[in-house]
Amino acid sequence: MAGEASGLTRTMMYNRVETSLPNLPAQIEFCRRAEESGIDSLLTDFGFSKPDSIVLTAALGMATEKIKFIVAYRSGLLGPTIFVQQLNTLSALIKGRFSLNIVAGHSPEEQRYYGDFLSHDERYARTEEFLSICHALWKRNGDVTFIGKYYQVENARLNIPFISSDRTFPEIFIGGSSPPAEKLAINQGTCWMRIADAPARVRAVIQPALAAGIEVGMRMAIVARPSREEAVRAAYLLLESLNVKSSDAQGECEFVKKSDSISIKATYGLETEWLTPYLWTGAVRHLGAPAIALVGSPEEIASAIMEYREVGITQFIFSGWPKLDEMIYFGQEILPLIRKKEMKLERQPG
Repeated sequence: MAGEASGLTRTMMYNRVETSLPNLPAQIEFCRRAEESGIDSLLTDFGFSKPDSIVLTAALGMATEKIKFIVAYRSGLLGPTIFVQQLNTLSALIKGRFSLNIVAGHSPEEQRYYGDFLSHDERYARTEEFLSICHALWKRNGDVTFIGKYYQVENARLNIPFISSDRTFPEIFIGGSSPPAEKLAINQGTCWMRIADAPARVRAVIQPALAAGIEVGMRMAIVARPSREEAVRAAYLLLESLNVKSSDAQGECEFVKKSDSISIKATYGLETEWLTPYLWTGAVRHLGAPAIALVGSPEEIASAIMEYREVGITQFIFSGWPKLDEMIYFGQEILPLIRKKEMKLERQPG
């Protein structure tokens, strides 16, 4: 199981995104293959084109035994009391095998689908209140009364607690690279989850979060093959397979113009194709900001991940193309190398 061999890179996570109606048998099989591959957690993403992340996690969690889930959700769509009630129920159904990925939203247009008309910074301010109430309910220190700008609850209580063998509330990953996202992660989260960037550029940025005692994570893709040449070839073949037309690229630019996400705009604005010898931005404009990818051989990928570990990154959400094949290859060829490198690092004096 990823994460048991070392306390350094504690959790390896693989992104599983489904659109439209869920194919439950296929997704259960994917979960089981993830368990076999040593993957710690799978992301159930959130968006108008995807199944509800909480309901989907309940279905997948009840059909599996070991794999954990990262439940993505946005504040402002549910009241905090009913949200905690749903998550506590989920924890009882699947023995606490999930964490939260709280995002404030990246598209004002999509937010309005759900009746949310707040600006970027206001959404983060609302999430601060939202999670404050959630934490108070998880602490179970009596009835909760909260009067804020966005939420008010009076004598709130829940009879069902959060069920877990080692926690009284779920881990909370806060997504985003803006100052409000960092502040929210430090105040209310357990991990600040950022879009990938070069380790040298990340080092100074994440120090305040690390000093505050929370973890920092990276979300990125992986293109791994037996040799670097094969991996680079596979990366460019991916672009060819997309059959991207100029009109498609223009559509992506329009999406970026409409987004108010700091990290999405910054990632799309990158002009350098290779930020490091192994960090590739080539697929970003066609597949989104999380498509910034580590490209190379298993040894090169493992070493690159350890470079992130050296600057303080301890959580990762990975994706790949095709998802199942890349995940299995990662579990078989890359993850064992990472664990060996971590064990070697642990044995070093000091």
